[in-house]
Amino acid sequence: MANDSMKGAEPAAATPAGWGGLADDWSADRKVFRNVPWGKAMMWIFLLSDTFIFSIFLTSYMTVRMSTTVDWPNPSAVFALEIGGTTFPLILIAIMTFILISSSGTMAMAVNFGYRRDRRKTAILMLVTALFGLSFVGMQAFEWSKLIEEGVRPWGNPFGAAQFGSTFFMITGFHGFHVSVGVIYLTIVAFKVWRGDYESRGYAIVEITGLYWHFVDLVWVFIFALFYLW
Repeated sequence: MANDSMKGAEPAAATPAGWGGLADDWSADRKVFRNVPWGKAMMWIFLLSDTFIFSIFLTSYMTVRMSTTVDWPNPSAVFALEIGGTTFPLILIAIMTFILISSSGTMAMAVNFGYRRDRRKTAILMLVTALFGLSFVGMQAFEWSKLIEEGVRPWGNPFGAAQFGSTFFMITGFHGFHVSVGVIYLTIVAFKVWRGDYESRGYAIVEITGLYWHFVDLVWVFIFALFYLW
């Protein structure tokens, strides 16, 4: 009986040896990403690659700053704003940081309501998060225009070391691009949530969107600490 049942059973597919077996195991989405949605796993891989890029940018900035023989501009003076005759150092940067931190809170709430299948609150909170991000990009555009008017360029600036301009536009521009993409991403997903497109499939997409947005916020914390406070 046992032999007959064994004869009737289909043999399990053998896993290829070597790198082929590793690739086959990972692509099968069985063991490596068990109980993890494929989209979520791919977002983590994308964020890991993006982490390397931002790390290279910030490491390059620190290397340039420590190796230059010309005095580095004082961020508190360069990014100061005069309001009512009083100069406030880093006031705009502080507001931008507060906005992004607040947006992480609204995004976390959106994920929570998403898993509760509350379409209305999820969509509204995602749109609020997108508005926070849009405000951040607008303030960054104002910051760029102000420094450009003062003579800051990628190849030089009137405040000190020429590398300041290139590192500033490279790092903040790359991050601002990520925020802009995130705003578009949030708006599209929020619209689809409001329309009920995810009722049958679940709301894992909201969490995936949240992973991207929290990453963008976390990167800004490092930029704020290393570029503006150091």
